[in-house]
Amino acid sequence: MLRAIEEHLGSAQVSRVIYGAIIGMALVVVLEHQHPTAGVVAATLVATGLAVALAEAYSEVIGTQTRLRRKLARHHVREIVEDVGAVFFGVVFPDVLFVLAALDWIDIDTAFTLAKWTGLGLIAIYGFAAGRLSGSSFRSALLQALAVAAIGGALIAFKALVH
Repeated sequence: MLRAIEEHLGSAQVSRVIYGAIIGMALVVVLEHQHPTAGVVAATLVATGLAVALAEAYSEVIGTQTRLRRKLARHHVREIVEDVGAVFFGVVFPDVLFVLAALDWIDIDTAFTLAKWTGLGLIAIYGFAAGRLSGSSFRSALLQALAVAAIGGALIAFKALVH
């Protein structure tokens, strides 16, 4: 398990998961005040994840073909699929909570609360890992994690003030 985490943290997918997680968290924050059903939130997260992933795939294919000035090789397609999968995962990360709410295993308000804070936690953990893996001290890495978490926290706070 540690080896898989270490490999993941050394991959290009880290930035893609974070990108997707920020999109997912922003969507959750917006949807919370519209009072949709848990099933609607779950479906919206999946649909958004697919839309963003497809847009990412299209832009990467076109960008890579333009840069290389030739058709894509299999290894390019594989890399693009991995990147797109990471973005999709980041967007739909909180989806399991809304599926649980749709099944009446947890309350939808609890699902929204957990979705916001687990998304924030995911972003902060990546920030801490980036700090430590780049050679920063524990304290410096913690400050980096808090800084990136503050960005997500500001999004949550802003939406709370607006609604």
